[in-house]
Amino acid sequence: MADPIRVLVTGAAGQIAYSLLYSIAKGDVFGKDQPIILLLLDIPLLREVIPTAKEDVGFKDLDAAVLVGSMPRKEGMERKDLLKANVNIFKSQGAALEKYSKKTVKVLVVGNPANTNCLIAAKSAPSIPKENFSCLTRLDHNRARSQVAIRVGVPADNVKNVIIWGNHSSTQYPDVHHAKVNIQGSEVNVFDAVKDDSWLKGDFISTVQQRGAAVIKARKLSSAMSAAKAICDHMRDIWFGTPEGEFISMGVYSSGNSYGVPEDLIYSFPVVIKDKSWKIVDGLPIKDFSREKMDVTAAELVEERDTAVSFLGV
Repeated sequence: MADPIRVLVTGAAGQIAYSLLYSIAKGDVFGKDQPIILLLLDIPLLREVIPTAKEDVGFKDLDAAVLVGSMPRKEGMERKDLLKANVNIFKSQGAALEKYSKKTVKVLVVGNPANTNCLIAAKSAPSIPKENFSCLTRLDHNRARSQVAIRVGVPADNVKNVIIWGNHSSTQYPDVHHAKVNIQGSEVNVFDAVKDDSWLKGDFISTVQQRGAAVIKARKLSSAMSAAKAICDHMRDIWFGTPEGEFISMGVYSSGNSYGVPEDLIYSFPVVIKDKSWKIVDGLPIKDFSREKMDVTAAELVEERDTAVSFLGV
């Protein structure tokens, strides 16, 4: 068998990890023949259950890290307060990655605000390539596929190449202008398959943007199982690549050279992945309707970044 790989999950006692760890352990993410050493990092209160609460143990020689743990937004907390609390967490975890992990480690940030937390972690690990860091927008991507699939009456797997642009927040822009639906063996443009432009430019977008809040309102908890599934999808695609002719959405580092998105942001783009490296799908035509929404979510990320970096002290 192959040599074992070391995989870290932080926030290991939380809701998402409860669903996530089982899938990682049984081979759904890194392959059925890949042995895994699973490192679980959480608060010291759970030491009897969790293998470690020490960063020097948890982050040592990692091949992959899934950073789920973060400070959740509490009632009455302003976004600035949330960013300040998380800067400290992800600065510390980025520094631990820098000090203890392999320079080839693939880091997925899930804890919200995921894009900016990811950026802070990357900035705090300067010797690890920024391309090794990504944040989770696959949950939004999966939700967009499902909404289209339900509308057309096909399985979600029959919908491909939806795009989530920007921030994992209510400003994100789910874009289906380049998406296809497989209907009885033929690929059809989503707008032609749905035949309801007003829905695709209205309720569809707001439903995907607000889905997380709607789930919390309904069940008083986040959609942990769906998030865990999205994490598995994201990491599996990093490990094994995206299918030919298909792209997926993930928050990655913007160099300022794609779609007019400012540099030094973690912004969700359409990407293809091969040999554990992602590449932004460039050159897609962007309509004015899309451009406006892409700019709105970029502006929010710039504001988040500037606020968070002001707390970094570097």
